Amino acid sequence: MNRVVITGLGAVTAIGNTVPEYWKNLIAGKGGISPITRISTEEHDTKVAAQVPDSFEAEASRYWKKRQLSATTRATRTGLASTGEAVADSGIDFTACDRSRVAVIYGVIDNSLEDAELDKPLNITLRKMPSELPAMVSIKYGLTGAAFNVSTACASSAYAMALAKQMIEAGMYDTVIVGGVSNTVTHSVIKGFNQLLAMSVNPDPKTACRPFTRDRDGFIMGEGAGTLILESEQTAKARGARIYCTLAGAHMDSEAYNMTAPKTDGAGMAQTMAAALENAGLQPEHLDYINAHGTSTNLNDLYETMAVKSLLGERAKQVPVSSIKAAIGHTLAAGGALEAIACVKALETGMLPPTLHYDIPDPALDLDYIPNTARAQRIRTALSNSFGFGGHNASLVFCKYE
Repeated sequence: MNRVVITGLGAVTAIGNTVPEYWKNLIAGKGGISPITRISTEEHDTKVAAQVPDSFEAEASRYWKKRQLSATTRATRTGLASTGEAVADSGIDFTACDRSRVAVIYGVIDNSLEDAELDKPLNITLRKMPSELPAMVSIKYGLTGAAFNVSTACASSAYAMALAKQMIEAGMYDTVIVGGVSNTVTHSVIKGFNQLLAMSVNPDPKTACRPFTRDRDGFIMGEGAGTLILESEQTAKARGARIYCTLAGAHMDSEAYNMTAPKTDGAGMAQTMAAALENAGLQPEHLDYINAHGTSTNLNDLYETMAVKSLLGERAKQVPVSSIKAAIGHTLAAGGALEAIACVKALETGMLPPTLHYDIPDPALDLDYIPNTARAQRIRTALSNSFGFGGHNASLVFCKYE
């Protein structure tokens, strides 16, 4: 079976428009949540979000022509910016590759065509096309492998990575450009999640999203995009690529339980994590760090904690767990990719990102959540969780490259 390695990273977030900036600020404990400025919040209960600054447009312009960018939504442009960075970071020369063996997969819930963009004179049909991002990437680089998007709520880009891994292992493709995008600080999205009572209505950016704490009251919307370059080990070594780590395990499944609530006591979450470790050929005792889904909602944080205890048993309190959603918000379809990048960088640097805004512990949630301050700790194995509405679950396992 072909071993799958990661050779390139790209990110656009509320705390950084590139991976180095994103990682530096994440480890420094910088939060990206602030009062919403792009839309009026007069009719909304939630007043804050983790918005991507307009400065990301300069990054997109480094890799894409103005004409190409003008034909897209803001959401797609964040994806194009992160793709350009990831491809450059990987050092891959597609003209020297068999481009029929390179695929493109993105997690996309929607293209977030906002009211402000409807008046532009360009064709709305293409800008609304959910698969516009993978199509544009394949066209730019002349890649004739499969190019498509996955839509499984908050687990979309984690599903995309799991699919990419399977395709490479099966020998279908040598390389897959994979990631996800989210640009959802819009009237319809904010209103919708408020109606579901899923988002925090706390107007204080420093306390609105506080995963695993006693007074958590919902997630905060985040924007961003993440892209990773996955390759077979053989392909990467043949071109002399720098290898960050391996994507050693992945599992995706459906809880088949409820549209908005996870299975009681985190039974479904525990099953997904265990299956991902099994896919990696590892046992729970090999796990060194968990990047949690950690949404700051009552049920998710409780059940995810219970799931970790079920998985790890007596070791549960010894394995650090953190949620970066307090820093970059809940980036929905981009979450799996951006959190995967955090795991990759943790393996590379020996620094574990903190759970920000961790103020009052919840007695029922008693794991090591790396509160507020990053931790220097060398790890060999990291697991990332993405649990979406509809019971879409995915867990990814990353390992040091030997």
